[in-house]
Amino acid sequence: MKKIIAVFLLGGLLSSCGSDDSNTTSSDGGSESGNETPVVALVMKSLANEFFVNMAAGAEAHNAGNSQDYELIVNGIRNESDLAQQVALVDQMISSGVDAIVIAPADSRALVPALARAESAGIVVINIDNRLEPEILAEYDLQIPFIGPSNLAGAKMVGDFALEGLASNSEVAILEGITSAFNSIQRRTGFERAVAEAGMEVVTLQSAEWDQTRAAQVTAGMLSQFPELDVILAANDNMALGAASAVRVAALGREITIAGFDNISAIHPLIESGTVIATVDQFGDQLAVFGIEYALEVLATGIVPEDRETSLELITVDSL
Repeated sequence: MKKIIAVFLLGGLLSSCGSDDSNTTSSDGGSESGNETPVVALVMKSLANEFFVNMAAGAEAHNAGNSQDYELIVNGIRNESDLAQQVALVDQMISSGVDAIVIAPADSRALVPALARAESAGIVVINIDNRLEPEILAEYDLQIPFIGPSNLAGAKMVGDFALEGLASNSEVAILEGITSAFNSIQRRTGFERAVAEAGMEVVTLQSAEWDQTRAAQVTAGMLSQFPELDVILAANDNMALGAASAVRVAALGREITIAGFDNISAIHPLIESGTVIATVDQFGDQLAVFGIEYALEVLATGIVPEDRETSLELITVDSL
């Protein structure tokens, strides 16, 4: 019988890998204890980010309705830049003998060696949210399917909307995430294409590493360096929140157009007030569910599915 899932915060060392600062939701049992129900591990980025909290909640809700089909372990790192911790979590899941790992990698390159170890151990690996770098996968002779949206298309969508109707000489800043992450690169590229098509100029491109506090600091510097700045395109809503905070503190006496990405609930009041003009919903609460379902499909059939693209939706004050 499926055992009750317990939620706890690991305040000290992870028992099997010597790591710290991670959040874990776990179910006891699994394949090593003789239970034939497959065990699926969801390994995410920062659980300080509402996007991944929603992702975990979606996965747990799916598991609650399908507890006879699989057991679920949910892991998340504290900071999205803590690559070593996410690698340690993957190694912990390998040691635990899970049947599948569904991962939203913090970095498109650094996680590949650990995932190669997982595949060598016979574990099914499914990539969600942030695509693993194809060239690095090829180096390790890995075929890990990606399930998720086109980050480039989403960023182009929100960028087009944010720039519509603005003067062609408008100055645009881009706040990008971790520069080596595939989704960060794709969102930056989408923003750049929107700016180019609008005939505008990106006057500065800076990383705030997906972090709200860091984004506020970076934006404060941007406003000082570029006093005529008109637009800030942020590669996630956390950074849009930070940018909005910095603009408010600067008390410029004029509006700056800010756009985000992810559609977390914390951004909704800013969209309603006009502080942030738009965001993009990539249905994060369902991304992990898609990954889990694909993992179960592979476990049942032995056939690895091809990459599958999921949907996006532009969110504005009219669609909230």
